[in-house]
Amino acid sequence: MNITLRFFAGVRETLGTSTETLALPHDLHTVGAVRALLIERGGVWQEALGEGRLLRMACNQIMCDADTGVTEGCEVAFFPPVTGG
Repeated sequence: MNITLRFFAGVRETLGTSTETLALPHDLHTVGAVRALLIERGGVWQEALGEGRLLRMACNQIMCDADTGVTEGCEVAFFPPVTGG
C-alpha cells in the first residue's frame, strides 16, 4: 500500500523534507505504526518523530490518534502542536 507523508513546521525543518511517498509493509495499518516505522530509520527521524516528542497527526487532513487506520493512497501528516501569540 502506498501513502503520502507530509511534514510541517519544526518536523519539516528537522527532516529537511516536506513530503514523501511511502510503500508500507503489508502488516502496517495505523498511523502509529507508520510513525514507528519512520522512527526506526534513526537519526533525524528519531529526533523529529520520537515517542517523547509531542506531535499532532492527521490522516486525510483530519486530526487523528495513533490507532487511526491508513488505507491505500491516504495522506498522513505530522506536525508540532500549534501555539498562537
